[in-house]
Amino acid sequence: MLKVHNLHQYYGGSHILRGVGLTAEPGRITVLLGRNGVGKTTLLKSLMGLVPIRDGTIEWQGQSLSGRAPYERARAGIGFVPQGREIFGRLTVEDNLRMGLAYQRAGTPIPPDLYELFPVLKQMLQRRGGDLSGGQQQQLAIARALAPGPQLLILDEPTEGIQPSIIKDIGRVIRMLAKERGMAVLLCEQYYDFAEELADAYLVMERGEVIAQGPGSEMQEKNIRSLVAI
Repeated sequence: MLKVHNLHQYYGGSHILRGVGLTAEPGRITVLLGRNGVGKTTLLKSLMGLVPIRDGTIEWQGQSLSGRAPYERARAGIGFVPQGREIFGRLTVEDNLRMGLAYQRAGTPIPPDLYELFPVLKQMLQRRGGDLSGGQQQQLAIARALAPGPQLLILDEPTEGIQPSIIKDIGRVIRMLAKERGMAVLLCEQYYDFAEELADAYLVMERGEVIAQGPGSEMQEKNIRSLVAI
């Protein structure tokens, strides 16, 4: 579904991404691992068109994304949950969810299954996003990305600063989206145990390059934890 080949990206004179390649397939969770500063977030922003690429190709459902704006990639079926959540703190939970439907027809209802995935959101529809806890904001950010029904969900550090009980809920939702709904998931994550538990496939980045990759079932055997330990 998503195919990335030989991706290069620079900030000024710094070579940030160095020939990165990956795939994300329906019904599978691909986890992206690496220490801070190795280029993971830059890669995800490149996939969404938020930063330009210098060289390489990004294909989505057999079509090149070259030159396509972030909103066009969203319309094509790619959902993105950025690091830090980036919800609208002064808008209500309901209005934040409606922002996920911004390019749909006026009056498009919020999908009711979002409240099945994250029941707490239904209880807090009229509360401002900024008044929610960090874990509740993360659930809101994921629900907003899911609102238009994407076929690929990209998540950047969804467990950052989140309490353990909500981490479990988020893991359950991610697994269900892939296994029951057939969604492709690309998960960038620092919490190694969470990533290993969910991974169908993994990639490890270091200094802008992919240095290891394979099936998630081999992560423990190959001691992938040692490649990302701080």
